[in-house]
Amino acid sequence: MRWHWGYGLAAAIVFAIEVLIALFVRDGFVRPYLGDVLAVVLVYLGLRSITRLNVALALTATLAIALTIELGQLFGLIDLLGLRGNRLAHFTLGGTFDTKDLLCYAAGGAAIALAEAVRIKLAR
Repeated sequence: MRWHWGYGLAAAIVFAIEVLIALFVRDGFVRPYLGDVLAVVLVYLGLRSITRLNVALALTATLAIALTIELGQLFGLIDLLGLRGNRLAHFTLGGTFDTKDLLCYAAGGAAIALAEAVRIKLAR
């Protein structure tokens, strides 16, 4: 395990944005869609901040985590765990399966791939 300050700082900023969205935004776009895109970005940044995974492996792991959580929603994991009333569990695991979330995760993955390609190109 290692610590990468740049990714860690970026993860902290995205986390703060996600918390602000969860607490204060009640709309039909930012919270349900942009929030899901940013959730993927947050997981990716978290992985990159504490692991030695390269871009491709970290992005693959991130999308696998997102898909697993969404499938958990499809099969009622939060209810199976008895956590329906737990706000933290609901915030983390979600409560309702939605195929649009999968598109948001893909958009987040594409944004990550683009940002990393630009970062790598600028570093050369």
